[in-house]
Amino acid sequence: MSEVDILVVDDEEVALKNLCHVLRKEGYQVVAAKSGKQALSYLEKNEFPLVLTDLKMPQVDGMQVLKRVKSLYPQTEVIMITGFSTVDSAVESLKAGAYHYITKPFKLEEVRKVVFEAVQKYQLIQEVEELRKESACQESQLQIVTHNHLMKGLLEVAKQVAGTDTNIVISGESGTGKELLAKYIHRSSPRNEQTMLSINCGAFSEELLTNELFGHSQGAFTGADQDKKGLVEMADGGTLFLDEITEMPLSMQVKFLRVLQEQEVMRVGGTKPVKVNVRFVAATNRDLEKEVRSGHFRQDLFYRINVVSLKIPPLSDRKDDIPLLVRFFLDKYNSSMRKQITEISQDVLDTLQHYDFPGNVRELENIVERGVALATGNTLGLAQIPDDLRNLDIQTFRKSAGKYASMEEVEKSYIEWILKETGFNKTEAAKALGIDRVSLWRKIKKLGLE
Repeated sequence: MSEVDILVVDDEEVALKNLCHVLRKEGYQVVAAKSGKQALSYLEKNEFPLVLTDLKMPQVDGMQVLKRVKSLYPQTEVIMITGFSTVDSAVESLKAGAYHYITKPFKLEEVRKVVFEAVQKYQLIQEVEELRKESACQESQLQIVTHNHLMKGLLEVAKQVAGTDTNIVISGESGTGKELLAKYIHRSSPRNEQTMLSINCGAFSEELLTNELFGHSQGAFTGADQDKKGLVEMADGGTLFLDEITEMPLSMQVKFLRVLQEQEVMRVGGTKPVKVNVRFVAATNRDLEKEVRSGHFRQDLFYRINVVSLKIPPLSDRKDDIPLLVRFFLDKYNSSMRKQITEISQDVLDTLQHYDFPGNVRELENIVERGVALATGNTLGLAQIPDDLRNLDIQTFRKSAGKYASMEEVEKSYIEWILKETGFNKTEAAKALGIDRVSLWRKIKKLGLE
C-alpha cells in the first residue's frame, strides 16, 4: 500500500494510540487528533483521503467532524468509531455521508479491511477524476474555437458532409488548423468510434511512402521478416488523413488512385488485394487546381479526392477570433504549466489585433505559450510578447479572391495605415513616408483617400 495520509480522531488516549499504531504498521501516514476541535484545526490546513473519528466526544463530536469534512472535501472518506450503545447514531452518520462505522472494542482485521476498502474507493475516485480531466483536455485540444461568421459557415458545411463517406480536400495556409478540421469531421461522422490515422505525404521518399500507406508482405524486400499492414489497412472502418497531398509523387498518385477507385490495397510484394472501407480526407496549403494545370497533380485523382472542398480562412481574415483564441490558449497553458494567469492586458490584445499572423493560429498559440511560460504574475503583458511584435509593425500581403494586389492597391493600403497610425496628422505621415506634404496630398487625392 502506498503512503496515504489518514486523520485519526479520538479523545481516549489509549484507543487513539492503538489505532494509530495499527494503521502505521499497514504503511499509512497517520496524523492523530486528541479532540474534535483539534481535528477541525487540522482539516482547515490539509486534505486527508480518509478520516477515522470517534463518534462521542465533548465539545465537537464525530458528527460535527463528519459534516466539516464533507463540506471541505466531498471526496474524503470518513469512518465512524462507536460503542454498542450508539450504533443508532452511527447509522445516522452513514446517512450523512460516512463510508462505514466500526464498533468498540474493534477487531484489528475489521479495521484493516474497512480502511483498505475506503482508501481504495478514494483512490479510484481520484483516478477517474484524473482520467476525466485528461479526456476533457484531449477534447479541448480538438475544439475549433471561433465566433467568426466565415468559420461558423465552414463548420456547418463540414458537419453536414461528415455524415457521408465523401472524400474531402481541406485547403488553407500553414497553421490554419487543417488537421484539426479533419479530426472534427471524423469525430462528427458515423466512423467516430473507429480510428483516424494521419500521414504527411511530404515527409517520406516514394518508396517509404508506398510502404507506409500500403504495407508489405513477408519477403518483399531485405528485412521484410513478416507481413506489415499499411496505414490504409489500419484505418479500415475509419478515416485516413493525408496531409500535404500535393507532395505525393506522380507515380505514387497512380497507385493511390486505384485505392480510391477500387477500395482495395495491394501490399508491396503482395499477390492478393485487400478490401478496405476508408474515408479519405486530404489537405494542402497549395492551390490544387493550379497544381493540376501545371501537371504536378493528376486530374483524375483530383476529381476522386476533391469531391468536397473546404477552405480555411487565414487568421488575418478572422481577427475577431483573436481575443477568444488568446483566452483559449491561455487556459490551456495555465493548466499544463500550473500557472494562474487570469488577466490579459489590453496592450497585448491591441498588438495582436494589429499583426497579420503569417503563421496563423499556430503562431498565435506559440506566442501565448511563450507568454505563459515567461509570466511571473497573474497578467499576460507586453513584456511577455516577442520583441518583433512589440517593436515592428508587420503587414502580410495575401491574394484576394485569387488575385495579387497591384502596386497601387499596396500603396493605398500602406498610406492609409500610416495615416491612421499618425492620427491623420499629414505632417507626421509625410515624414514617416519620406515625402513632403504636397506629394502626400497628391497621393491622397489620386488614391481616393480624402
